[in-house]
Amino acid sequence: MPTTRSPFQAVIFDLDGTLVDSEIVWEVVRREMAETDQIPWPDEATPAMMGMSTVEWSTYMATTVGFAGSPSEVAGRTIDLMRQRYLAGTIPILPGAREAVLWMAELGSVGIASSSPLVLIEAGMEELRITDVINAHVSTEQVERGKPAPDGYLRCAELLGVDPTRCMAVEDSSNGIRSALAAGMAVVCVPPAFHPPTPELLAQCTVLTGLDELTEELLQGIA
Repeated sequence: MPTTRSPFQAVIFDLDGTLVDSEIVWEVVRREMAETDQIPWPDEATPAMMGMSTVEWSTYMATTVGFAGSPSEVAGRTIDLMRQRYLAGTIPILPGAREAVLWMAELGSVGIASSSPLVLIEAGMEELRITDVINAHVSTEQVERGKPAPDGYLRCAELLGVDPTRCMAVEDSSNGIRSALAAGMAVVCVPPAFHPPTPELLAQCTVLTGLDELTEELLQGIA
């Protein structure tokens, strides 16, 4: 574990929408699936599924949206299409993402708590070239509940061997913010243009305009 110069024992990053610009890609993939299957895509589906675990969102797609097949079949189809996007290098890295992770790794432990399945978390880590500095990574498919429940963040803190209340989470989505707050963590948010969090939620976070603002001085000011 690095010798920390930070008031926090660890910084835990979300992945989708925080480090990689994949939220819109998830929606594109799902909408293309709906078009192929000739079923309507509800406007509320995308924000409803943001933060859900694989079991939760695949069940939602099978039962609420109406995709044919079992939730596990819907999940496998969706994840395979997303993995193809990663392998093709078409998932953009957000500005300053790699640099922010590397800088936080110099200050203390770093984790990832994501709603993506493990195969996509690991693909994202490879794309960012940060695998060697991530001390723990957790998918909500490994815990009982997805975001906004705190399970993923709590498990990541447990694997890092740190007190959740001494962790800072870096998020972008409403359900992600709720998850980290429920875990007792301080939250930094870089709001996206794509389904941004509500003003009420942002009022409970330190709001940044970009990951390049994530500095040692900022962490000292939050603590």
